[in-house]
Amino acid sequence: MTATTTARSARLGLRATPEQETVLRRAAEVAHKSLTDFILDAAYQAAEHTLLDQRLFMVSGSQYQALLEMLDRPESDNPGLANLFSRRPVWAEK
Repeated sequence: MTATTTARSARLGLRATPEQETVLRRAAEVAHKSLTDFILDAAYQAAEHTLLDQRLFMVSGSQYQALLEMLDRPESDNPGLANLFSRRPVWAEK
């Protein structure tokens, strides 16, 4: 859910240098967004990335045991995955 699809009720405040403000305003214009939308979208994406990039996972003993059992299982054929990796990536085509 993005900030533009729901009513905004929380107020955030920040201070920036004049140079930072200039760059942010110019980038918002290029992106055809308001300064608020640009900053919120960028901050939200950075926050999601930070949270998703966590490498420490807290699980119960039974969840940990189940994970170990999955990792110890022999690999199985996955035709869909083999097909995916056999294709040339779109970004590599020129």
